[in-house]
Amino acid sequence: MLTSPDPLRSRKELDAELGGAARAWLDEALAEAAHDAARAATVPGTPRAEASPYASPPWELRYAAAGRHCGPEHADSVRSLLLVEARAPLSSVTRLYEQGTAAERRAVLLTLHLLDLGDTALPLVEDALRANDTRLVAAAVGPYAADHLDPHAWRHAVLKCLFTEVPVAAVARLGDRARGDAELARMLDDFAAERTVAGRPVPEDLRTVLGHARRIPTAAPAPTEES
Repeated sequence: MLTSPDPLRSRKELDAELGGAARAWLDEALAEAAHDAARAATVPGTPRAEASPYASPPWELRYAAAGRHCGPEHADSVRSLLLVEARAPLSSVTRLYEQGTAAERRAVLLTLHLLDLGDTALPLVEDALRANDTRLVAAAVGPYAADHLDPHAWRHAVLKCLFTEVPVAAVARLGDRARGDAELARMLDDFAAERTVAGRPVPEDLRTVLGHARRIPTAAPAPTEES
C-alpha cells in the first residue's frame, strides 16, 4: 500500500542534508527563479498567468534537473522551492505538469496551495485524479484540493483514494470536509456494499471516513445579549 507523501523540506533542512555541489546548484537555481519573478513583476499590465505557454524561463530547466543534481529523495522539495521562488504563473505550472514526468507532476501538485493561483489550477488536480498513478492521486488530494474542489468532485476524490488504496491520511482537511456529509456517507455505504458482495474486504480507511461523515457538525453557540 502506498504511504502518504513525505512533507516538503524547507530550504534550511535541505541545506543541512545536501552536499556542497548540490547546495551551490540549488543557490543558482533559486536565484534564476527569483530573477524571473522580479523581471516579470517589472512588466506593467501583463499578469504572469497570461504569459506565453511556449516560452520557458531558465529556472524551468532546473526544475526538470532537480533530481539529478540534488537526489531523488530531495527532488520534490527542491522543485517546490523553485515554484514558490519563481512565483510560478499558471502558464509555467501547466507546462511543467503537462510536459513533466510523474515525479515532476507530483511536485507541481504538492505545491499548488503555496502559489497564488486561485482555482485556476483545478484542471491539473482533476487530471491527476483520473490517473492510475497512486503517487499523483495522493498528491492531488492535498491542501489545494481541500480549498478548491467542489463537494461533488471532492467526494469522488476520496472514493478514488479508497479504490486505489491511497491512505486517506493524504487527504487534507478530511475531518473538516467530511464531517456531517450525508451524501458522502451514502456513497461510502454503497462502496462498502459492493465490496462485500464481491467478496472483497472493506478498507479500514473507509470506516475512518464514514466516521467523519456520520458525525454531526457542532452548532455554533447562539449569541447572547450583554447585560
